[in-house]
Amino acid sequence: MKIPKNAKKVFEGKIFDTYQWQQKMFDGSFETFEMLDRVDTVQIIPITGNKIVLVNEEQPTLSKMMGVVGGRLEKNEKPIDGARREMLEETGYSSDNLEKFDEWRPYHKINWTVHRFIARNAKKIVEPHLDPGERIETKLVSFAEFVKIATAQNFRSQDITFYLLKLHYQKKLKEFKKKLFQK
Repeated sequence: MKIPKNAKKVFEGKIFDTYQWQQKMFDGSFETFEMLDRVDTVQIIPITGNKIVLVNEEQPTLSKMMGVVGGRLEKNEKPIDGARREMLEETGYSSDNLEKFDEWRPYHKINWTVHRFIARNAKKIVEPHLDPGERIETKLVSFAEFVKIATAQNFRSQDITFYLLKLHYQKKLKEFKKKLFQK
């Protein structure tokens, strides 16, 4: 759901803005509805050789956990450009072969899209340039290790866990592996 044009911003935060509007109910009455708005984010699965690059990340309010590369887009930044920037900043890896493989809207009441990319032929070209609130180590893993880590209880990118489990039950996990490692 998108925020209606008649909605009014009632709070402006650093990450979330809150909008409210009057919504007509089925019986003709009106209720105040509310929705959050935030900048979109990206998730990237970098591929280098036959390995996947994961991050072991810690932030001041989040304990150290494994996950995929990702972060917030900057104002007016295209998702593919944000994916390139986040990958370079967090890992030092770069790729000229990025492919968007999915996008996901996590919550009905939050106007927010997560854009997911595969970054094939990723190469480490610089040292990471981390934000002051990030501690990140990279880990290269095989596809089998990726699935094992991603389905463990302490994997931060649990939406990726859900995505992989869905593929598994749809019998499409091998197809996704081929997609990740195609030239």
